[in-house]
Amino acid sequence: MTALDTTRDATRLVAGPIAGAYRRTGADLPFSDPLTSHGTEMEGWFWRLTDAASGRVVVALFSVNKHPDGDWATTAVALHPGERVYSAALDGARAGAEPFRLDADDGRFHATYDRLRADLPGVRVDMRFDDPVRWPKALAGGGLASVVPFLNQYWHPYRLGGSASGTVEFDGERWQFDRAKLYTERNWGAGFPQRWWWGQAHDFGDADVSVAFSGGLLALGPLKQDVAGVVVRLGNKVLRLTPPTAWVRSDIGEGTWTLRAMSLRYQIELHGDGTHLEPHVLPVPLPAERRNVDTDFEHLAGRLRCVVKDFGRVIFDGESEIAGLEVGSLPGG
Repeated sequence: MTALDTTRDATRLVAGPIAGAYRRTGADLPFSDPLTSHGTEMEGWFWRLTDAASGRVVVALFSVNKHPDGDWATTAVALHPGERVYSAALDGARAGAEPFRLDADDGRFHATYDRLRADLPGVRVDMRFDDPVRWPKALAGGGLASVVPFLNQYWHPYRLGGSASGTVEFDGERWQFDRAKLYTERNWGAGFPQRWWWGQAHDFGDADVSVAFSGGLLALGPLKQDVAGVVVRLGNKVLRLTPPTAWVRSDIGEGTWTLRAMSLRYQIELHGDGTHLEPHVLPVPLPAERRNVDTDFEHLAGRLRCVVKDFGRVIFDGESEIAGLEVGSLPGG
């Protein structure tokens, strides 16, 4: 058990019911674990694995969406190469905490921290996960925003590296993966924001690097503001640049993503390009309407260049040819 795990256990014992009530607002206390459900209107989990040698990418998503008629799930698996997206809205969605597990429709989708199994129309996935690189910081991925109650959306990359082994079967084909690279994250809140952008990459040649960014229209009651954050793992060092402790600017074009983040010590520049391929269209839940809409556009194998500076000195400059790059909006956004 790590020192961070010990501190988290102590925090839970001391806070007790107060922490539970606070967590149901969507916010997390320092040293808590955002992995499990907070009980908000939409609770989402996301997996992305890549095999650079074959150029194959698998994306899976799952969300538990609250509704008076019963919780339901948004599920999807997307594959590259090819424009394959397999999605379904499933009944009987559940998110357990101790131990962590996700289920829907009598096991058609099942996940734990170390496993993922999905049996959706047209595709079957059976994966096991190893060698997790866990989130090391006291606050979740959103930084100080993670402790603010009642925001419309929260984001947390809970695994910044690892390996995935298993199979994907679809349309008469079978892909086998042996220690593919893995990234996983969480999002939750009242649903998706009115507009958002996102990206992730971990294939930078031999470099042990993982990059993720997320941005969108953050809302707290009548207050609304575009906000973005960047996380970069360089080996054992994890940099999180988020407001208000860092300045982050996003410029999202037609198939391009440019982010510049700056703290007192670090500067990060990200340049994403998806103009060379068509995006996959992923489902977005509308929890109150008990339906999904196809308004999430993700390039499963875009290009992403990452430059990291420490007090102006370049400590990493690399490019991935198999990055995930996404932009989306709600209907009318």
